[in-house]
Formats: sequence, C-alpha cells, structure tokens
Amino acid sequence: MGKLVLVGAGPGDPELITLKGLKAIRQANVILYDALIDEKLLDNATQECEKIFVGKRGYQKSLSQMRINELCVDYCKSNNYVVRLKGGDPFIFGRGHEEVEYAALFGIASEVIPGLSSITSLSTLQGVPLTRRNVSSGFTVITAVNKDGDLTDELIDAVKRDLTLVILMGLKQLGKICDLYKVCNKTDLPVMIIQNGSLPDEKCVRGTVQTIEQQVIENNVNPPAIIITGEVVGLKQNKQEVVNA
Repeated sequence: MGKLVLVGAGPGDPELITLKGLKAIRQANVILYDALIDEKLLDNATQECEKIFVGKRGYQKSLSQMRINELCVDYCKSNNYVVRLKGGDPFIFGRGHEEVEYAALFGIASEVIPGLSSITSLSTLQGVPLTRRNVSSGFTVITAVNKDGDLTDELIDAVKRDLTLVILMGLKQLGKICDLYKVCNKTDLPVMIIQNGSLPDEKCVRGTVQTIEQQVIENNVNPPAIIITGEVVGLKQNKQEVVNA
C-alpha cells in the first residue's frame, strides 16, 4: 500500500503554504488537486509526478466526492505517495475527514498537513482583526446555507449576537443575510467581502449592512468570496498601515 497525505494549500497565494506541505508535494508520485489551489504549487512536484485535476469549486462542475475518494484509494493501492492538495485547511469545510475515513476502510495510512484557512488569514491580510479587546471577544464561523439551499438556523441565530461573524459560501444569499441584520436594527454594522483573497486579482469591498449589496454590484464581486461582519471591520486600518507598522 502507498500513503495518502492531505495537504492544505492555504487561502490562495502559493507562498502561504506550509514548509511541510511543500515537502509533501515534492515527494508525491500522484497529486489530486482542487480548483481553489494555485497551480504554481504543482511546479514543485517532480516531472514524473502525475497531476490530476478534480475540481471542487462552489457552483461549478467537478468530480463527485465519492469519485475523489475512490481515486485516492486506487492510486494508494498502486503503492504511490498520493497528495490530496486542497485549498485552505483540509479539515475546515473541506471534506478532508471523509477522505481519510474512506481510505482507512481499505487499510491505507493517512497524514493530514494543516493549511492556513481563508477564515482567519484573509481578514488578517486586510488588516482586520477578528477579535479585539473591548470590541469583539470572539468570532463565529458559519456556512450560509444548508443542503436545501435555505439559510442555516445557526446563521439566523448568530446575527442576533455581537460577535464577529465569518460567513462562507454566502455571497449569493447576501440580500437575505442583510435582511436578517436589518430586522435586528443593525443596518450600520460594518461588512467586508473578500473575493479571491491573497491572489493578484483579489477584490475587497467594505460597507455596512445598508450599503454592501450596492458595493458588490458596483465592484462586480463574485464567488468564491467570504463575508465578514462586525465592529472590527470598521476599525481604522488598511493594508499599507499594517505593512509599515
């Protein structure tokens, strides 16, 4: 049997991968990679390494999760060092644990190498702290919709609280999310939306619950993007100030 190694590629910028993740790529015989990783990372693999694109981008066609599981197992059975290269961190909304579980059914050893998640890293790159003394004592991470496409009960409950909220896969539901805040009389709450975070074509718009929808339209912001709401977004800062600090 070979070995399966799940590698978190980070939020997008290929320089934000860990050294351990980079080492695994260099050792790989086979790499199964997602759409959200920067393909420059594949340049670190050997010429003999087989590189297989498996998709996995929201709202776009890709291989089924079961088919990806099967490919991981099939290549490991051929005594390969298989790297499953995933955006962000493999165990945060990445279905990485499902892949490890499936491999274990066939007696295949797995290793998981964490990656920087967009959940925390993209706000930091924008100079926005998810927590700040006397402003926000914590943050909540949540997906916007459930399997039926409706807003999750957790999201509906979370907007009522004063913590920073990081919302994934919610851009298409932005209007409904803003409506939830408006019902709670939070129309002036600061909001930030980041598309293609950490990449050269990154877009970042800031506004309030009242104005953010228009900002998204004017700047043509599209998925994949994350939404961050909370008073921390309104703190005085910008990327240049962070660099010079």
